[in-house]
Order: sequence, then structure tokens, then C-alpha cells
Amino acid sequence: MLVAAAVCPCPPLLVPEVAAGAAPELDAARAACTDALGVLAASRPDRLVVVGPADSAGPEVYPRGARGSFRGFGVDVEVYLGADSGGAEVTELPHGLAVGAWLLGRTGWADAPVDVIGVGDGLSAERCAAVGRDVAAQAGRTALLVLGDASACRTLKAPGYLDERAAPFDAEVGRAMETADPAALAALDPGLARELKASGRAPWQVLAGAAGDSDLGGSLLYEDAPYGVGYLVATWS
Repeated sequence: MLVAAAVCPCPPLLVPEVAAGAAPELDAARAACTDALGVLAASRPDRLVVVGPADSAGPEVYPRGARGSFRGFGVDVEVYLGADSGGAEVTELPHGLAVGAWLLGRTGWADAPVDVIGVGDGLSAERCAAVGRDVAAQAGRTALLVLGDASACRTLKAPGYLDERAAPFDAEVGRAMETADPAALAALDPGLARELKASGRAPWQVLAGAAGDSDLGGSLLYEDAPYGVGYLVATWS
């Protein structure tokens, strides 16, 4: 049973060492992520499932203790999902999931075991929903940490340049998150999301499948588009 979900963006710039001098620009987003993880802890889950963008369509399941690194961004920062692997050979996390591991480590997550699933933009909405239903069907109280960014086309200087469809797309996602509307998330167009470089589409549709017809309430904690990329933080509980 899904008892709570936190939705967070996952740009490596959330990690202050990566952002360097620009780190204060995302302080509000970091604070909102911390608050969202607090909602997960308060739900007293038996396990936490982290769902985020993967390089392949997936779903990809990563082992507990999987390692992530931000060396590709010029900083010697390593993170682990759930626990330090102790130097064992483990699968390297994609950057989005590595940001999730960083968020959990930053808040000292120790409330429940952590499982990890990666889904990419090649996974259909129907398959994403099925993954979510499988997650929610497992025994016990399940919480989700859902990682992903909205469009990357909000301004001329955005990574995907300016696309007039980006702001309405992000606004609909924000509305769906604030009202805990699984049907609206399930209805997001994968093709449009891909064109707008919205890495969150597949993870959000896993959330939609997991939530189903549950009676969760939503709260939008943060919504902005620094650097022309839509970031939002929300909780369902």
C-alpha cells in the first residue's frame, strides 16, 4: 500500500559542490526537498522505493548500497543508496538517482530499507503504470521518492531552447502534483515530454500507477524554472 510520496527534481546542481558559486540559487529547492522527505519519514513506511530517470527504458532495478558519483561534473563526491557498499563492486547509479541518494544521505534517512528503480523516456505510460501498481501491491507500507525534472525549454538559454509548449506542460504537472491527480499524470504525452526534455515523465507515471485510486492529498512545496528548467517539489500523503 502506498502511504506517501515525495516528488523532487534531480539536477546535479542540487549538490552544492557541483553548483559551486551558484549553489545559493537552489537553496529554496533543497529546503523543500528536505521538507518533502520529512513527510515520507512521518508516514512510517516499511520500505522506501526511489524511482528516477534511467539511461535505458527500463525498468532497471539497482541493488541496495549502489554507488553514485559526481566526478563527471568535476567534483569528488560519492553517494550510496541506503548504505555504503564498503568498496564492493556495485552498479553505478545514473545521475538523477545519484541526486536521490544525495538527498537521502543529506537528511540522514534511516527510517526504512531503500529499493531503487530506474525508468527512462522509452518506457510507455502503460508500462510505467504497471511498475507503479507492482510497487504498491507489495506487502507493508510503501513510500515513494520520485525524482525527475519538468521541461528544459522554458527560456532562450534553457538546455532545450525556448519552446512555447513548455510552460503549459509544466503548469499541468504542477496542478496534478498539488491536487494529487494520478489520472492527469497518467495522461501526460510521452512524445511531448521527450521533445521538452522532461526527465520526470516516466517516474511521475510510475507514481500515478502506484497511487491508483488511493485517497492521498497533495501539496506543492516548490515550483520554479531556474536556468530555464522546470523544477518542482511536492508531497502526497
